[in-house]
Amino acid sequence: MRKDIKKLVLAYSGGLDTSAMLLWIKETYGCEVICYTADVGQGDELDGLEEKALKTGASKLYVEDLREEFVKDFVWTAVKANALYEGTYLLGTSLARPVIAKRQIEIAQMEGADAVAHGATGKGNDQVRFELTYYALKPDIKVVAPWRHWDFKGRADLIAYCEKHGIPVTATTQKPYSMDRNLMHVSYEGGILEDPWAAPPEDIFLMTSSPKDAPDSPTEITLTFEKGEPVAIDGERYGAVDMLAKLNHLAGENGIGRIDIVENRFVGMKSRGVYETPGVTILQTAHRALESITMDREVMRLRDSLGTKFAESVYYGFWFAPEFEILRKMIDETQETVNGDVRLKLYKGNVIVTGRKSPNSLYRERVVTFEDDAGAYDQQDAEGFIKLQALRLRLRNME
Repeated sequence: MRKDIKKLVLAYSGGLDTSAMLLWIKETYGCEVICYTADVGQGDELDGLEEKALKTGASKLYVEDLREEFVKDFVWTAVKANALYEGTYLLGTSLARPVIAKRQIEIAQMEGADAVAHGATGKGNDQVRFELTYYALKPDIKVVAPWRHWDFKGRADLIAYCEKHGIPVTATTQKPYSMDRNLMHVSYEGGILEDPWAAPPEDIFLMTSSPKDAPDSPTEITLTFEKGEPVAIDGERYGAVDMLAKLNHLAGENGIGRIDIVENRFVGMKSRGVYETPGVTILQTAHRALESITMDREVMRLRDSLGTKFAESVYYGFWFAPEFEILRKMIDETQETVNGDVRLKLYKGNVIVTGRKSPNSLYRERVVTFEDDAGAYDQQDAEGFIKLQALRLRLRNME
């Protein structure tokens, strides 16, 4: 454990882990601690943080509004890539970490700090995401990761430590969930959820209604995209933050966006997580529908063939890696023609596409029609095409 730290910037949420961490760092290192909170859409979780941080020993607190950057540069990029980790996870936590860590390094440089700290555990993915970003942007930074060094064995120990020192926290030994919230999603881990057979309690959900309690009639909307990014709902244009907030509301009241998965963490273990990602669940469906008429088949297949690599790079924390820069540029290039409208029904947990149109559409009704196509396609051409495709199959059994 390093003792040569004079000033440190702590990524501070005010939750259980970082509340205990602030005091523990002060006691352990004897250094100045500057707290930094990134506003990526946690809402009222930011209330009262400055008073709490200063009382617990911080010299100051930065609260940085990163919502616009988070949505435009990170969430929309994932939507354009149709990014899903292991086919199910929409990467809500994974996408927030690099934007948070990036600003933390910038503040450390502004303050002349020689170290940064985060609240991620030594078992999880977030420690990797934070630290890969730190080292990519400031190779000589010192990193403090208390979960890898202190003697606390779990959250029950942290709750007891905070109670002993009069640090208020919302976690309890009866409900010790680990929760991460931002404008894109909420994740839940720990407690009863560590048993993959146990159903998540209904009272944990913050962003979505249960599908059974959702309205009995569908909500119909039309989404407009420009270069793969959503810009309007029912013809009304929204900025990135307001767009995602509006979609979260529409999806949430219709019971859309819950998943319950067991995922493979980068460090090697399997982990059960419950997630709410309402707005982006709508966007994924709508975006894919619009691409179906605007993207060339081989371009789409090339993009999709790299989708696993893209999602893994985000999940593993390689946002600032050179290969990911190339992936992002390629994704942006594929989206030049993804312009148009998608009509949807939102109904009891389902996102149903009912129409799509685009000025860049590659769909030609006169070619695909079952009716008279007026010479747009000669069906006899298919015979030669099939025989050429069948040649290698015939040769296997030809005498």
